[in-house]
Amino acid sequence: MTEWVDQVWGTDMTETFTAAEGRAYVFVAVDHCSGEFVGIHAASGASRWEALEPVKQGIAKHFGALDMAGVATGLTLRHDHGSNYMSGDFQHEIRFLGVISSPAFVCQPEGNGMAERAIRT
Repeated sequence: MTEWVDQVWGTDMTETFTAAEGRAYVFVAVDHCSGEFVGIHAASGASRWEALEPVKQGIAKHFGALDMAGVATGLTLRHDHGSNYMSGDFQHEIRFLGVISSPAFVCQPEGNGMAERAIRT
């Protein structure tokens, strides 16, 4: 937990199945202070670009534009060590936006507990 909103967000992915579409991956970004879902995105794939979508939704809503370097300076993003979050493209994009990457400790999912709790994993 943090004292103020927009200090630390957690992001994670879960998957589900639908009768019509089959497997769906659901990505979320959650504020560590308010517990608000700042972004949510469902997709048929689980790429680094899909993982970025809820983060970009939140940044657009809470910080303004997405095309300005450093627009979200001061925001820390907690995530796990999944390949989509650790990829060079994901890390480069959040760094461009001014976001500090904060990977949870390996094999300790509670380190990403806000996002895990939000999606009940």
